[in-house]
Amino acid sequence: MADSTLELNFRPLQVEDIGHMPVSCQGTQEALRERTADIGAAAMLAFDDGRHVAQLQFRRYNRATRSPNSLWDPLYWGDFGDHAPALSENTLALFCYHVGQVDDTEHRESRYQGHGVGARLLVETIGWARESGFSTVVAKASPSLRPVMAFMGGQSVEVYLEHGFRLVESWVDADLKQVVRDEALVPDQDDGDAASTVACCVLEL
Repeated sequence: MADSTLELNFRPLQVEDIGHMPVSCQGTQEALRERTADIGAAAMLAFDDGRHVAQLQFRRYNRATRSPNSLWDPLYWGDFGDHAPALSENTLALFCYHVGQVDDTEHRESRYQGHGVGARLLVETIGWARESGFSTVVAKASPSLRPVMAFMGGQSVEVYLEHGFRLVESWVDADLKQVVRDEALVPDQDDGDAASTVACCVLEL
């Protein structure tokens, strides 16, 4: 649910922002510049009185994308493996959400979390994608359990469905299942499947 006390401003990340905004998980600055030049932006940013507080990263969809290090590489969000749908080249792939990010570290300010900022980033990104001429948006949904969502920096399938996406396929991510166990993200979970089920969601614009 959105918090009316958070009056945030949203805009896409532009080339001139590189070097002045947090860009962790975006790769090298050169690669970031290339992606931004290719599609016009690389993330949707949120600001609180001029201070960066959140972003949703995105890239052009490539069905062949594979993460070299599972969850520990940003390409994980574009890696659907054998579940990757055949979509047009003109498809935007959503990557990770960094809500509460005020600098280029892993620190997150909790006052920005749990108030619908991620959902607002999604809405703004969909609007930008539509205006930019994309035909489709694809996203990997994280499990619906909040500790896992927070750890991953993702949105649940329910949020995507609420915003017009259709569920293409869901599956248990074996690597995520191991991480959930190793990090004790959901200690009361007997069977790790619910805490490690991800999904491919698609929105036709």
